[in-house]
Order: sequence, then C-alpha cells, then structure tokens
Amino acid sequence: MTASPVDAWIDAQGWTPFPFQRQVWAEIAAGRSGLLHSSTGSGKTLAVWLGALAALRGEIGAEARQTSKEDKEGREGKAGGKPIAPPFSVLWITPMRALAADTLRALQAPMAALCPGWTAGLRSGDTSSSERAAQDRRLPTVLVTTPESLSLLLSRADAREQLGRVRLAVVDEWHELMGNKRGVQTQLALARLRRFRRERGGALMTWGLSATLGNLDEALRTLLGAADDAPGRLVQGETDKTLVIDTLLPASIERFAWAGHMGLSMLPQVVEAIEASASCLVFTNMRSQAERWYQALLEARPDWAGVLALHHGSLDRGVREWVELGLKEGRIKAAVCTSSLDLGVDFLPVDRVLQVGSAKGVARLVQRAGRSGHAPGRPSRITLVPTNSLELVEAAAARAAVRAGQIEARHSPREPLDVLVQHLVTVALGGGFRPDELLDEVRGTVAYETLGGEAWQWCLDFVHRGGPSLTAYPDYQRVVPDEEGVWRVPDARLARRHRVNIGTIVSDAAIQVQYMGGGRLGTVEESFIARLRPGDVFMFSGRLLELVRVEQMTALVRRAAAGRAAVPRWNGSRMPLSSTLADAVLRELAAADAGRFDSPEMRCVKPLIDVQRRWSGVPAPDVLIAETMKSREGWHLFLHAFAGRQVHLGLAGLIAWRAAQPETGTFSIALNDYGIELLSAKPIDWAARLPELLALRPLETLLREVLASLNATELARRRFREIARIAGLIFQSHPGERRSNRQLQASATLFFEVFQQHDPRNRLLAQAEQELLTQELDVRHLAAALERMSRQTLQIHALKRPTPLAFPLMVERFREKLSNESFADRIARMVAQLEKSAGEACAGLGAKISG
Repeated sequence: MTASPVDAWIDAQGWTPFPFQRQVWAEIAAGRSGLLHSSTGSGKTLAVWLGALAALRGEIGAEARQTSKEDKEGREGKAGGKPIAPPFSVLWITPMRALAADTLRALQAPMAALCPGWTAGLRSGDTSSSERAAQDRRLPTVLVTTPESLSLLLSRADAREQLGRVRLAVVDEWHELMGNKRGVQTQLALARLRRFRRERGGALMTWGLSATLGNLDEALRTLLGAADDAPGRLVQGETDKTLVIDTLLPASIERFAWAGHMGLSMLPQVVEAIEASASCLVFTNMRSQAERWYQALLEARPDWAGVLALHHGSLDRGVREWVELGLKEGRIKAAVCTSSLDLGVDFLPVDRVLQVGSAKGVARLVQRAGRSGHAPGRPSRITLVPTNSLELVEAAAARAAVRAGQIEARHSPREPLDVLVQHLVTVALGGGFRPDELLDEVRGTVAYETLGGEAWQWCLDFVHRGGPSLTAYPDYQRVVPDEEGVWRVPDARLARRHRVNIGTIVSDAAIQVQYMGGGRLGTVEESFIARLRPGDVFMFSGRLLELVRVEQMTALVRRAAAGRAAVPRWNGSRMPLSSTLADAVLRELAAADAGRFDSPEMRCVKPLIDVQRRWSGVPAPDVLIAETMKSREGWHLFLHAFAGRQVHLGLAGLIAWRAAQPETGTFSIALNDYGIELLSAKPIDWAARLPELLALRPLETLLREVLASLNATELARRRFREIARIAGLIFQSHPGERRSNRQLQASATLFFEVFQQHDPRNRLLAQAEQELLTQELDVRHLAAALERMSRQTLQIHALKRPTPLAFPLMVERFREKLSNESFADRIARMVAQLEKSAGEACAGLGAKISG
C-alpha cells in the first residue's frame, strides 16, 4: 500500500507518530471537532496541523483551481497569469503575539512540503502596515492571529464573505484563554464563524490545544459552544512525559521566615545551576524581580554579558524578539523572564527551568517546566528556588500535587456585558446584524447561554442610545437600525475609534521609556515615573538609567553611572496561591506534624516546623490554627486559613467588620497566602469571639457583610475603569493620539458617578460590583473557605512571641508603615529580638535579609 503524503513526510523526518496524533488525524478526516490535551512538547501542534493538511489539501486545492479558472475566464481570454492561491481556510488563534510568530514558523515547513500552493500569514498587533494592507487585499490560506485581531477581522465590512470560507479554527493554549474575558471574546468570535460557515452550507471544525487543564469536559464544551449539536472529541495525548522537579536548598534555614524579598540569598546556587545547564530560563513572578535578578547575575558573572538576557512584557518588542531568537538558536546561556515566556514558544536548546519563588499554582509550574525539553521523548526539568523558608513547603507540595495529577480547573466568566457590548459594535461594523438572529448566536456560547431578554435589550439600548443618562450625546449612539432592520454603525469616525480600541486587555498605567537619542526600551508604570525627579536613577531593561525629563507619555533617559537605583513595580505582580496548591501544602504540614519528613525540602524546613509546633500548633486539612497575642501595639489575632491572598482579603475584612459590631472599631490588617493578622488597639478577647466571627452564613448575607466590611464603592470604581474601556465608554487611544491613564481614570470616575446618580440600574455598575465579589474578593471561594473552616477543629493558642507562621504577617503590616528606619534593618532587629527571647541562635540571618 502506498504511504499517504503525510506518512511519507513524517518518514522523511525520521519520526514515528504517537497513537494520539493518528487519532486526531482520523477525527479531522471525519470532519469532527475536539480538544487535544497533552503534555507540553509532546507534538500537539503537529497532531492537528498534519491532520488539517491531509484532510483539506484536496478540497481547498479544488476550490482554488475553480476560482483560478473563473478568474481566467473573466479576463476575456487573456493568456498567462499566475494561478490563484487557495482561499483563506484555516484560522489559528494564539493568546500571545510571541507565540503567534513562533506558531507560524512551525506551520510553514510541513505546509511547504505537503501543500506547496498554500500561503500562510500572521495578523497581530506586531504586523506591519504593509503586510496588513496586503492581507486586506487577499487573506492567506492559513492565518495565525490573536483574539483581538480576529475581532478586528470580524469588524470588516466583508467579514461574512472572507471569514465564511474558514473550514478549521484552532485555538492554541486554550487553558490560557478559557478563564478570562479574552476567552469570552474568542467564544463570541467562534460563534460568529460557525454562523458564517452554516450560511455556506458547511460546518466549522474547531480544535483546542491544551497541556494544563483540570476540567476537560467543561473546557471542551466551552470551546465548541453550548448549542453545538455534534459532540466534540476529547483526545488525551501523552501525559507521562518525564517531569523532574527539584529544589535548590538554602545553606541554612531561617527560623522566622518572611516573604516579599527577592530571594537573592540563593544567588550562588542559581549561578552554579546555570553554569551546569546548556541553556535555561530563570522565571520570576514579578517584572521588578526579573530586573533585579538579571542585574545580580550579571554582577556575579560579568563574563556572561551577551549570553545572559532579560525578557518581560514591558520591554520593547525588538528586545523581546532578539532574546527569543537567541534562545532558539542556542546563543543565550540563560534568560531571566516572567510569564511573557510561559506559553508554548519552542526553545529546543533549553534543558532546564529555574523558578525563583513559588509558582503559586500547579498548572503554572507544569506550564513553565514544559519550556525545557520541549520535544517528544525529552524530559522537562524545573528547579525551584525558594525566596523564604515557607516556600520550601510549597515546593514539596507542588511536586506531590503534580504526581497526583491535581491540576487547577478553569471556568468561563459568565455574562460579562462589557464584552458583549463591544461585540455588538464589532458585528454591526462587520456587515450588521438582526437582533433576534444575533441573540441566538450569542446564546450558543457557554458564557452567555443563560443570557436573559432584559439584559440583551439593555445591551441593544446601550449601543443604540447610550442608556438613559447618555441619550443626548451622539458619541454614544453608535449602532442604528436601518430601514431593513439591520443594525449598523453609520458614523465613520465612531467606526475608526472602535476598531482602534477593540480588545479586552486594559493596559496598566504605562509610560514609554526612551533614550534621548531615540532608542526605545519599553514601558513602566506612570505612577512610578511620577515619583522620580530629573536626575534620579532607576533600573530598567537590565540597565541603570537616569531620568532626564518627561514629555507627554514618554520618559527620556540616559545611561547612568553605577549607584543605588529604584526598581520599577508593575501592577498585578502578586499572584495568589491556588486552592489546589494550598490544599497540598496543608497535607505536607499534616505529614510533618505526624513526624513524616519525606522530601529534602521538608527535612530542610524541619527546624522551623518544630518551633511552630512547640510554640503553637501546625495547620492541617482538618485543623485550623488561630493564635492570639498581646503586645505594646495591641491585641493580635493570627488566623492561618491557607486559602490564598484573594480569599484572605475578604476574610480579614469580614472578621474585622463582624468583630466591630455593634460599635465601630479600627483594625490594622495584614495578609499573605497563608493567613491573616488583625490588630486592635482596643482590648478584644479574640479567643472567646473567634467561633462567632467565623460563623458560616447564607451567601446573600455573606455578600452584604463583605461589601459592608470594605470600601466597596472605591473598589468597584476601580473595577469600573476596565469595564468602561471594554464597553467603549472611554478609549485607550484615538487614531494618532495616546491618552494617559490619569485621563482614563478621570473619565471612568465621571461615568461611574453619573451612572450612580442618574442611572443607578445601569448594568455596568452591577457588573463592576459582581466582578469585585467574584474576582478581586473571590466571595465564592471565601464561602467555601468558611464552610471548610466550619468542619475543621479550631485550635486557639495564646502566644508569648510570634511564631514562624505569624512573623511573615507582621512583616507584611510593617511594610505599609512609614519609618526612617530601613525595612530590612527593622526586620533584622525584630528577628534578633525574637531569637534572643527564644534562647536560640539564627546563624546567617542578617546576610539573608540583606539579600
């Protein structure tokens, strides 16, 4: 039997297909959709892409020949002319621009061999204007794009004609999109493509690729839509890829661990690990931490200049691309990076990943580990670098969770009206819509499957008239039904403005950093630059820079001499501990409390756990530890709930609010991923009141209490800026103009106040409050945490001094206080006092704190 072209090509590469790849090929050949879940680097891209090439090459080629024949006949018998390339037929959606460029390169080699007439292109925010213009004339056969650029394509007047030809849509890294508004935007776009395809008498094949998902059935349904009658196929690929997880252990253990510093005490061990690797990635959780580690590594090894790189999302695109190419070609010894390199960019030379600090989630740990050994049959190795003692426990817990296959689930947001409002304007631009038809289409997504008629009518009124409070303003009368009942955008100026601002990513307050001579370095937060004066020195892009002046939204800088420098901080840098990893940590602590120290990490941290046991108690899945203490500052409560930072924010406010009833009270609050501290200046018997303060109440009552316990209006106002921007009330930019975030915040605040006063039933206000509760405060998980605590045995311990678990909470509180004493000096003094009172030495602690 003659081998198929695909098999022949694979044989020529010297490869042997995995069974899951052949299964995907068979499903695509049968015209079915599905979700492929397989380890990073196991060959997911080739599984879908080779299946697409085999299944579509004949069909698409026939259409191209027919089009070419018709075109030739239409030229009134003129001879010659080039054959027309196959029409736009495959859409490949990726969550990141860097991943889009890498994906395009991966698709081109087999395409050139198997379908030489096909063309491929990239459409993202990095695409040049000339390339965009060429694509506007004719789209390639295969287009790799992002959710934002796909929405832009849907806003084209000829969207139905161009996108109706798409036979296959592939969503890469589906786990990255599924749980956020970009995923909702993707759901709506796919629903639109399905309608276009049905109108041509066909069906859209849709495939998702993922490596780290815990709720696969829900992920498949979210990808294919709630109204999809044909069930999709869930293909489970290779999951037994060798994954090595180890930890760099500190030379000595701090008895009083504290979180928040950079972890530079581990610098010698990290240098040694990099030296032993051919090429590696050094992941940090914060951009500021990446900057500091890059500089520290370069100071420790000046000979690495040119082979040590820095990569994060605020750096200029040219810098990022240089680093990515260097990693691919094996010229980079190590790259210090953030989540900017989390996703499936293929760096074959990388044989090891270092994770500085806890990854805070099992899925994120596995995802980052997969950046090494990124090929079938090669092991992936990730080495954890603790920044404090308690992260050793997290390291052991993460490895145990990976072995047990415990991966976090992701869920689609439900009915975000800001995204729907934006989509209505996009579809109105892309040929227009009839409300009843579009409502059926929208309800075909999981995000909006239960969308009510009143909410739908509100969205229509909002894009038509701006709602009750904006009726008099023409800028908010964006979509108008024509005489045939088709809703369109008649104003060309509003159409241009909408296209420029399509998307659900709201930029942090950012300002461009640029040399006086014109070279761009990237962006930092506007609030950071606002604190600097001309002549001040700061560290950015791995360089010491001196601020010369600020012009509009650009900070002009020059190189600075060596000296003390500030490090920029970006919003959103603190990732909360996932509930999956938190549960695993509690299991590790329970085993340690029972005398089982089964891993190197737990044996290393044993002295700290022994102190915690002697002075108080050790938390466990069935034991809730609370600690009380009287100091010169007041009456302390330490509650070690292990529910993650977001849940603890709501929990701390809730307990403080309940404790203050019926009178008013003032509390100092501190929190981290492991617990909370409440400090009252007035006498309060925490031990007597705690069971009442932790009482589980109905969800509606809990919601009211949480909102009452915090400055909910101010928090909702902050959430509203993002919602207002996505819904098209305020604009990140106009053509030829860039607005500062100060302007955007002022505009959002104005709308917030106008709606509160004149349109209190505005659904965007309600959405801001809902997102505050579900995302920022995570009330659903707060209720689950309270329910779990109600089943635990509560142990309350009166302390003479802070325990190893209480001490980091005190550090968090001191961090917010102003003092002319340096933070590190203050902590060092406190540790010395605590160690003296404990009658034990803590060798080397001062040196670690200075790191």
